[in-house]
Parts: sequence; structure tokens; C-alpha cells
Amino acid sequence: MSESIGTTCVQGGYRPGDGDPRQIPIYQSTTWKFDSSEHMGRLFDLEEAGYFYTRLSNPTNDFVAAKIAELEGGTAGMLTSSGQAANFFAVFNIAGCGDHVVASSAIYGGTYNLFAVTMKRMGVEFTFVAPDCTNEELEAAFRPNTKAVFGETIANPALTVLDIERFAAAAHAHGVPLIVDNTFPTPVNCRPIEWGADIVTHSTTKYMDGHGASVGGCIVDAGRFDWFAHADKFPGLTTPDESYHGVVYAERFGLGGAFITKATAQLMRDFGCSQSPQSAFLINMGLESLHLRMAQHNKNGLALAQHLAAHPKVAWVRYPGLPGDTQFELARKYLPGGASGVVSFGVAGGRAAAEAFMASLKLAQIATHVADARTCVLHPANATHRQMNDDELAAAGITPDLVRLSCGIEATEDLVADVDQALAAV
Repeated sequence: MSESIGTTCVQGGYRPGDGDPRQIPIYQSTTWKFDSSEHMGRLFDLEEAGYFYTRLSNPTNDFVAAKIAELEGGTAGMLTSSGQAANFFAVFNIAGCGDHVVASSAIYGGTYNLFAVTMKRMGVEFTFVAPDCTNEELEAAFRPNTKAVFGETIANPALTVLDIERFAAAAHAHGVPLIVDNTFPTPVNCRPIEWGADIVTHSTTKYMDGHGASVGGCIVDAGRFDWFAHADKFPGLTTPDESYHGVVYAERFGLGGAFITKATAQLMRDFGCSQSPQSAFLINMGLESLHLRMAQHNKNGLALAQHLAAHPKVAWVRYPGLPGDTQFELARKYLPGGASGVVSFGVAGGRAAAEAFMASLKLAQIATHVADARTCVLHPANATHRQMNDDELAAAGITPDLVRLSCGIEATEDLVADVDQALAAV
């Protein structure tokens, strides 16, 4: 029986048996007990499934990862300590020193810094292309050592929409996977795998948790990229891993499990970016209402975008679901159910006016957060993207006057009234 996404939000990933806990149990334990060292040895050699140390895997985490994988239409998933860790693992699992990645320039500032600064120091080079670049410009970005393409479904905070099909086609023509960060839409509004993405990542800190309670990330594998068809590009998946007695991940675990197993067995083992079972439990609580909350986020986002677009003290508005927006046609294609609750706009008068507006808000809270049940607001050029220079800000679609308003699930009329009184104070 096929289920609707709302039912999967509530019941996916964990189906209790007779006498089992109705709610996902919290396995708050670092370790597991074994009757023999031989049994533990089989687990360490990946010859048998099971748990032995929470840094690598934990049943609570696996239940939640399975739910997110089911929501995205993937074959396997893993939780990480944050969205940053998820994006790092997703790329570093297949690209190392001497390799190259093509990425959209319109991405979250923290992700840009991870790629352009930190991973560059690790020997991975990135070429950034505008999400609306021509096919010729996209093609020119590839190199013989390119290992992946990366983009965000809805860019944070520029709110450009990635043409997933076009970027997937370009990636596949060069024998590499497309990795898509789907944090803002969530699988309720868009399932990138259905449009050609191979790996999907999330900052579960945002809409999936939805309550500002726990930091986390997730990686989902579509389970269909043929690593053996491009074996020379991905030796980490297609040749023996001597740190696990010669296991060949793509051979033993197949297309459906190789990527996530390798990321767990190698990267989680060595970097330890593991999520706590308590945080996973909180994320699952958020997931159970995700489909209901996203409907209100979508409603509020569109309503505020429409109101701001008609306001004389607002210079411009960016919201993919707003008719007339440059992203509207892509949003109609990829986000037919709604474009989330995040609206970006400029207050007439520039940076000073933007700061005055934010200081006058009463319901909306100034916070380094987004995609929450409570409405929050941020000035990215002064916060999340502060490390970027003016040229990098422009490439990411961020102007000095840009205000990012993340509409929560409050009553629409109250949010409109709060915005009105704050603009009146400018």
C-alpha cells in the first residue's frame, strides 16, 4: 500500500511490533554488550548488521534516518550532528584531495565557506556557477577530476530555485552525482530525487525539527547512481577499503546501501559528527507534524510576500511562489505545493533602514535561525554571510539591504500587522 507523505511523516521509519513501545525509544547508550568478541568482530568487519558504538550508529538515529529516507524516496539515510556535517560528508565521501566539485554559487554562507575555504585547504577545489547560468557556462565548469555537482533546492537566503533536472542532466553527462540540499522545501514541498538528484541533504535543525530544539543533519541516498559504471572516478566505493579488510562497498552493499555505509563506516568513524539519540527523538517529534506545519509556513510566506510587494517602504521582494518573481516558473515546476515560509526583501533606505525595521518588530525575533515555528528575522550580510566580501555576496544573490524573514506558523493577520508597525517606524 502506498502512503501519502503525511502518513509517512507520522508513521514512517518505525513500525512497532506486538508489545513494542508506540513511540520511538531513545537508546541513550554509548555502547552495547556482547557475549563474545567474535560477534563484535563480525560487526566491526561489516559482515553483520548491528550496533556496538553510538558514534557509528544508534537505533534511535536509524529509525529517524529511515523515516527521512522514506519521505525523500531514497534507499538509505544517516543522521549527522548538523547540516554542515551532512554537506561535508556528502561531498567528502566521494571527493578528496586533488578532486574538483561544481557548485551553485547561490548557497548558504556557511556551506560556501565550508567549500571555498575549509575543503579547499583539504585539497578539494570548487567551481561556483550561477544557478541561472547558461548550459555552456555549466558545461565549461566541469573538469576531468570533477566528482560531484552541488546545489540547494531553494537557496538560503537568495531564494533562487535550482533547476534540478538541468543540473542533474549535466552531472550525469559527466558521470558524477548531483547532491541537493533540500532543507528549505523539505520533502513535503519538493522531492529532488524525483527530478534526478542522487544524494539529498538536510539541516534537520530547520523545518524538520521546526521548534528550535535540536541541531542536526541528514543524508539520503537515492540508491540509483551506478558507481561501477564510473569506477575510475570513485575508487573509494569500487575498490577494496583496506581499513575494513578489503570490503568493496558498491559490491557488498549494492547501489542502495554503498554510499551511506561508506559514509558511516569511514567518515563517521573518523570525524565523529554523530547526532545524539535525544536530538534524533526531538527531530522525529517535529517530523510528525511537518506536513501540517509546512502548509501554514507556505500560506504565511506567500501572504507576507504579497503584502510586502505592495508596501511603499519596501524596495523589492524575493519569494519564489510570488507571481512575477524571477523564480516563479521554476517554483511552479518544482514546488507546486508551496515555496516555504522564507521571504527575502529590501527595505527602502538600505542597510540602516533594514536594521531599524528589524529593531521595531515585536512578534518576529532577531535570531540566527530560520524555518522555525516562531517567526524570526535576520540581516544575512551582517550575520550568516558576514565572512563573504562584496563580490561573493553578489554572487550568492545577497545585497546589503536584504532582510530574511522566516514566517512561522502564527496567525497570518498578526504577522502582517507586526510587519506593518515595524515599517511604520522606519
